[in-house]
Amino acid sequence: MVPTAGSEATGGPPVAVVTGASRGIGAGLAVHFAGGGLRLGLCGRNRPDPPPGADTVVAALDVADAEAMNRFADQVVDRFGRIDLWVNNAGVLEPIGPLADADPTALDRHVATNILGVMHGTAAFARHVRSRPGGGSLVNVSSGAATSPYRGWAAYCASKAAVEMLTEVVGLEEADSGLVAYAVAPGVVDTDMQALIRSTPEQSFPDVDRFLRLGEEGAFVTPEWVAECILERCLDPLTRWEPEAGRGAVHFRVPDRQADG
Repeated sequence: MVPTAGSEATGGPPVAVVTGASRGIGAGLAVHFAGGGLRLGLCGRNRPDPPPGADTVVAALDVADAEAMNRFADQVVDRFGRIDLWVNNAGVLEPIGPLADADPTALDRHVATNILGVMHGTAAFARHVRSRPGGGSLVNVSSGAATSPYRGWAAYCASKAAVEMLTEVVGLEEADSGLVAYAVAPGVVDTDMQALIRSTPEQSFPDVDRFLRLGEEGAFVTPEWVAECILERCLDPLTRWEPEAGRGAVHFRVPDRQADG
């Protein structure tokens, strides 16, 4: 079912922005959203390939560049009139290894992408939602690593924990404008990032065996399933989840297909 949020105001389907849309989960979200008829704003460090036939605005940009993010948001609004769903998906895993051995430049880059990039995208969307009626859905892609420590992932665990709290605070700050915030852990999706994890030596990532077993078992969810859950739980006005009383955001992990029935 295609969500109807936004169609009344614009005379067309909802508009979704996805960052980090050139590969992995972001590219999968774009394909599934397009298949549902959504109009798209797609950006990535490399210019994303738009799904065939989709009505799309695309750009190559660095999410750590606040002005670039603001310009992109303006371009999407100029084209479609509004943005209904904003997915901050862009993120990096490296550096992997003990924090004491990490290259400071790599750490700076990690924080710039995984935390500042989410902040800039969130701020751009929040300002847009304030500017017009109807509210909007913010999805910040998190991870189980936000709450489960993994040796070798100090930067990644810390950045995803920051994303969880950032989402909670912004949901409280922007509730009066109708922004509903979601921190979504997609589960284990077989992307280039997962391939990197499985190829990491045990001395750098002592918990690699868990991910090697998942690879052997094929115990993955697909980007399309992640997209379906986001549309159902975060966008569709008939089925979307709302924060509990006193909370700023909805936090959830995408279920395995089997567990979801």
